[in-house]
Amino acid sequence: MIWNRMIISFGVVLLVMACTETEADDEPDIQTAAVELGDLMIKAEATGNVEPIREVEVKSKASGDILSIYVDVGDQVESGALLAEIDPRDVRNASEQSEADLEVAQARLEIARAQLERSEELLGSGVISVQEHESKNLEYANARATLVKAQTNYELAQLRLGDVTIRAPMAGTILEKNVEEGQVIQSASQNVSGGTVLVVMANLEQVQVRTLVDETDMGEIRDGMRTSVVVEAYPDSVFIGKVEKIEPQAVVQQNVTMFPVIVSIDNSSRLLRPGMNAEVEVEIANANSVFLVPNTAVVTPQEVQAAAVVLGLPEDAVDMRSMFSGMRGGSGPRGGNSDARPGRSGESTASESEQERPGVVRGDRVGRGRDMSLSGSRGQMEGRLTGRDYRAAVLFVVEDSGEIEPRVVMTGLNDWDYTQVVSGVKSGERVALVGAAQLRAAQDEFIQRIRSRTNPFGGS
Repeated sequence: MIWNRMIISFGVVLLVMACTETEADDEPDIQTAAVELGDLMIKAEATGNVEPIREVEVKSKASGDILSIYVDVGDQVESGALLAEIDPRDVRNASEQSEADLEVAQARLEIARAQLERSEELLGSGVISVQEHESKNLEYANARATLVKAQTNYELAQLRLGDVTIRAPMAGTILEKNVEEGQVIQSASQNVSGGTVLVVMANLEQVQVRTLVDETDMGEIRDGMRTSVVVEAYPDSVFIGKVEKIEPQAVVQQNVTMFPVIVSIDNSSRLLRPGMNAEVEVEIANANSVFLVPNTAVVTPQEVQAAAVVLGLPEDAVDMRSMFSGMRGGSGPRGGNSDARPGRSGESTASESEQERPGVVRGDRVGRGRDMSLSGSRGQMEGRLTGRDYRAAVLFVVEDSGEIEPRVVMTGLNDWDYTQVVSGVKSGERVALVGAAQLRAAQDEFIQRIRSRTNPFGGS
């Protein structure tokens, strides 16, 4: 009998221990993070190639053999510097011929003028007829026209004499040299193909990077925005530039619509060279000394019920109606705690993007982080906001006692990792983190449970 009682007592103990372990296993393992004070900066990233702002192909107006070329690739030249000389024999012969023609035309004009004067005297004496006098007048007019033509040809020949000397049209660097001494070139003005390119030069003190930016980010980028440029050749150096121009015509690549954005950079150091691969970051918005929480702690109003289930809270612990009854127009909780919000320096700023733009209605939209091609955790990457663009969300604040309080907050900027909390929390408070996979599973289970209640017969 005593042995049987001992067995029964041992079994009860095992049963109690098993139940305790089961209850412990059912309790969710909640991860938390502290509300921190920090800085947040939102950037749009793109890649492109360094290229000159102004690139010039130098050609010759004269044809012939190249006698000398005085520059090579990489040389820096001033405006008007001598680049090359072409054999001047052809143009010199043409110049001498035009000079001779000019002298003949001048002599003919003098003779025609003298004959016209004698003709007028003879006509007054009645020696010649009017028709003969008109003939002398026509000869004088023809001689004068011939002189004008000869003068024009002579001036053109003198200009062509200067064409055999090729000079730099601007100050810059020689990027390409396409000819050598002894090579026969074609004139750019007398050849249908456009003539021979002698050298290609550009001013590299100011360069640009041509990038392609996703259309979803174009609403946040403005001319004059500050940019940071990094090239592979100098990974530890950051070159500062600005958005020079946003081209209006879209470019479609792999079914993605993008717009060309031109970024200009001061290259007085001459470190950047055409063709370098560049990574461009456009600073869209920033917030200094603001409250930050991990993105996985921020729950949208649509996800509150599912998040409560993941955290092990009963269904009646979250009253959505009372939680959001104090909201008005998305401007923040009515009567919210102003002490929980950082000072004015914590409001997000975004250069020109803070200004209202005519014809544009601001609102929530799925934005981009980093390279602006992927959404963040559970769609929390919702745009780069100005100081007045806030959204309602819920944080599950973990008290010191272990109790979890769902709290409505206003959120602002966010990047891949953190979200700015404008109001509703204090520094040092701990918030629960909700995994994306757990939240999705809880949402699906919640939806199925609602469907089963509304349609107990299992129809769709």
